[in-house]
Amino acid sequence: MAHTHDHRIADGAELALQAQHALEKAGEQWTPMRANVFAALAAFGRPASAYDVAESISRSEDRRVAANSVYRILDLFVAKNLAQRVETANAYVVNAHPACRHDCIFLVCDGCGETTHIDDDVLTDSVRRAADRAGFTPIRPVIEVTGRCHNCAAN
Repeated sequence: MAHTHDHRIADGAELALQAQHALEKAGEQWTPMRANVFAALAAFGRPASAYDVAESISRSEDRRVAANSVYRILDLFVAKNLAQRVETANAYVVNAHPACRHDCIFLVCDGCGETTHIDDDVLTDSVRRAADRAGFTPIRPVIEVTGRCHNCAAN
């Protein structure tokens, strides 16, 4: 059975406020551009690339936003636990509990791209211990399982 810890999943304005507080607590500024990137990423509801986010902001602000600027912000968000990178999709998702730092597991559907985030500290702690035994110091384990979601598997 998976060990879980208490954290509350937020969304909308509450999630943006939690992200802002977490970023400021980390000594960074919550700029209008960072707020726009976070809001755009959160609105996708699926993993989104920097290009997706840049295009979304460009449309909403009727001005061109460069993907390289978005990449820098997304990298900061990952470093400060506001977003997570889904490696197999080369994309990002918002962290729905930015005040809670732990390793995550992503289930990525090969059919529709839906990505589900699950927490299993027993499993991720085991991965960290195995890395330690191999003489490797893990920084941020990334565990992704590709397959078919319930809807795609039924079709």
